[in-house]
Amino acid sequence: MPQHALPPHTLQAWLHDDQEIALFDVREAGQYGAAHLLHACPLPYSRLEVDIGRLAPNRAIRTVLYDGGEDPQHGAAARARRRLAALGYADVRVLEGGTRAWAAAGLPLFAGVHVPSKAFGEMVEHRYRTPSVGPQALQAWLREPQPPVVIDGRPPEEHHTMCIPGAVCCPNGELALRIRAIVPDPATPIVVSCAGRTRSIIGAQTLRELALPNPVFALENGTQGWFLADLPLEHGATRRHPDAVAATADARDAARHFARRCGVATENAATLEAWLGDAARTTLVFDIRTAEEYAADGCSGSRHAPGGQLIQATDQFVGVRGARIVLLDTDGTRAPVVAGWLRRMGRDAHCVAGEVRALLARHAAESTQPELPAVPGIDAEDLQRSLPSPKFLVLDMRSSAAYRKAHVPGAKWRSRSQLNAGLDAAEIVLVADDPAVAACAAIDLREAGFSTLRQLEGGWPTWLHAGAPTESTPDRPADADRIDFLFFAHDRHRGNKEAARQYLRWETELLSQFDASDHAAMTRSLDTAGAAA
Repeated sequence: MPQHALPPHTLQAWLHDDQEIALFDVREAGQYGAAHLLHACPLPYSRLEVDIGRLAPNRAIRTVLYDGGEDPQHGAAARARRRLAALGYADVRVLEGGTRAWAAAGLPLFAGVHVPSKAFGEMVEHRYRTPSVGPQALQAWLREPQPPVVIDGRPPEEHHTMCIPGAVCCPNGELALRIRAIVPDPATPIVVSCAGRTRSIIGAQTLRELALPNPVFALENGTQGWFLADLPLEHGATRRHPDAVAATADARDAARHFARRCGVATENAATLEAWLGDAARTTLVFDIRTAEEYAADGCSGSRHAPGGQLIQATDQFVGVRGARIVLLDTDGTRAPVVAGWLRRMGRDAHCVAGEVRALLARHAAESTQPELPAVPGIDAEDLQRSLPSPKFLVLDMRSSAAYRKAHVPGAKWRSRSQLNAGLDAAEIVLVADDPAVAACAAIDLREAGFSTLRQLEGGWPTWLHAGAPTESTPDRPADADRIDFLFFAHDRHRGNKEAARQYLRWETELLSQFDASDHAAMTRSLDTAGAAA
């Protein structure tokens, strides 16, 4: 067995030994969504150097990578290990045999995304008996003289796609600050909705934890339950919480009380400085305010993570199991509540008091990000004049969905992990939405002997703007080749009722798939963080 190979049961033990570990699935999104390890974070090989620094900035910690196990020498995990070693990651292992060996060892694999967060929501509902209301009952309530206010706990873009008619968008991370501005009457019932279950449950339970006097309910099964009840959804809504809201003393007290019950400590700037200088531990600092607030005055050294999404999709932001998580806001209400929920999820979450901008900026200046190779550009007009030519090969690195819709005539679709076969050209032109993705692909292509590489300047929009010809291939790449596309539950928002039912069954049955150690760990986190009010 190679020195860097890690047997499945050893990895299982490491995941529960209370030491920091980063576990990454380096396959593309579709492969990850089909079957992955419970505690793995998605880190597609196509974006490895782009995202590794934000997910796991400490290059000294244990880092474990895996793929499907098909090719231990040249597969995505093996290649990713070599890349990370070159970047200075000192302790990088590969799960021996990948997901195949993990399953063969009798260890569970999970479909879908954000599984730990979604399973946590199911446990919260069970443990705290969060009240819910069905879609038919809610529809009847909405027809009453004094109807409830429906809060959509998702981000604005999801709310805009579809929502319960009349719902107001207020992401869960904003509730502690803004709920009274939306619902000033303490007698008005509040119903929290999302697309499925998790954010409805967490949003409703948040309001209960804050001791809001209003009757509070989660909408059972969210917009999917509404759709399955043959009730019409609203599309294109733009209603949202008011932006200018000042935190009241009552709101701050309620948030701090909840945080204390969950074991959240508020640290000072000196403690944060010591943590940031501690090479033995990972400290991640997040500004959990709205995107608009962060864009206006977010400080360097912190990363933006909307509070509700940090709970809902923790694996998109935190790549290190056991890392310290420090949350920032400007009002003293949002960070304590989000930190409290993260504590209940078993995360080492903290708030910080005092001015830390200068400290974080200094730390950011000392940090280093992986440098990506330069890829010379070619503009749309020059590329158009050069085609068709047998010496040119255009590789489209965008999503397979975007490629199917329209691409440069004759272009081939590839992800970075598919660049090791079937390429024959004197010059390759890369088309990508993100220049960094093209730069990552260039590393592999140059290693494979392709020395003449260019990328389309400005990406696909410039090709369209130039009026250049396009080609559509609705059936190519074939479904079997679309490793980037998450087929899991894809049709649940496209009028397929059976897909919606299957998704909801998946969500409610997640906890039953946990093995004993993982179930005990989640239960212990809830118990340790304190009981609900």
